[in-house]
Amino acid sequence: MAAVASPAVRTGPCAPVPSISRPPRPAPPRADPAQRVVGGPALATAGLVVPADVPTPPPVPATSWLVADLDTGAVLGGCGPHEYATPASVQKLLLAAAVLPKLDPTRVVTVTAEDVDIEPGSSAVGLAEGGRYPIATIWLGLLLQSGNDAANTLARLGGGPDGQAGGVRAMNEEARRLGALQTHAVTPSGLDGPGQFTSAYDLALIARACFANPMFRRYDATLTAMVPAQPAQRKKGYQIQNDNQLLYRYPGALGGKTGFTDLARHTYVGAAERGGRRLVVTLLGAEIVDERRGWQQGAALLDWGFRLPRDASVGRLVRPGELDAAPASAAGTAPALAAAAGPGLRDARHRSARPAPLLAAGLAAAVAVAVAALLVRRRRAAGPSRPRRTR
Repeated sequence: MAAVASPAVRTGPCAPVPSISRPPRPAPPRADPAQRVVGGPALATAGLVVPADVPTPPPVPATSWLVADLDTGAVLGGCGPHEYATPASVQKLLLAAAVLPKLDPTRVVTVTAEDVDIEPGSSAVGLAEGGRYPIATIWLGLLLQSGNDAANTLARLGGGPDGQAGGVRAMNEEARRLGALQTHAVTPSGLDGPGQFTSAYDLALIARACFANPMFRRYDATLTAMVPAQPAQRKKGYQIQNDNQLLYRYPGALGGKTGFTDLARHTYVGAAERGGRRLVVTLLGAEIVDERRGWQQGAALLDWGFRLPRDASVGRLVRPGELDAAPASAAGTAPALAAAAGPGLRDARHRSARPAPLLAAGLAAAVAVAVAALLVRRRRAAGPSRPRRTR
């Protein structure tokens, strides 16, 4: 099979990230070549990758980032798209992708002691042990206030007989289904845990799955909500506000998620619509420079993305189940994995698709074997480790 040229791209170094005092970062897993070409060979870089002949993106002090089209799946550009990083609370989006479809929002549930067992001083919505809340309220507490108590509750409810551990397992299964092969969850909240990683590319896959769900979009764009009183616990009702400033300050904002831990630093996912086009930005390992917070850095990258031509891309977001659907044998897998690694686009709404450029047959076969082995290894992985208590 003859190789088809990849899109013309421009590469270079990412913007520098300020050196600050922080705890030692955990060693990431060894890079797997198959993971780094998912979405397109141009994405296998630790540096900047953007379409040729487009404006240079604004410098953002983040270790990695990516901008993509939520509808077509086109990756418009990125910095280290497949570099491992720790997620902090943006991991709550993976919890939503995995568990939201399973739970009846009108069901009223009782909060347990395990649910509210969180790191003192970490983000919480204030659920009361023994309190009874509609599941819809708990989702709002998760997405508006980044409640770690809400994350524990929802993971337990969505985890079946295995409770919270089952919820974390469901998150990892959903990550594999989405093609987020560099993502491994250990805690439902995003509090740091040994072996917990993601990437800017994987976060875009997860965010795309979330924004495809109307219920998620409704919760995530809510500005204020009431948490009901709990008379048995002598706790009054109170209002919570959405802490994603993009919703208040960026025209066309659809929502997203903020995050921070000492290890992960600032992480951010944001989405917006302009001129009938919906884009998502993901940032990992960001620092606040010149008082520009994560959402502001994300907004600058969204502005850059909206200025690009609609056909500009350096790769694409793979479709849910696409990598698992590839046949097991190397010969049978080559065409499917070549398409998965290529930069061709498919519309999520099944409109007419652009032709998907293919890698050379030799590279495709190598990728196929590597991905097949990777999926086998991950399916045999042990259950989640106990969370390490950090902010």
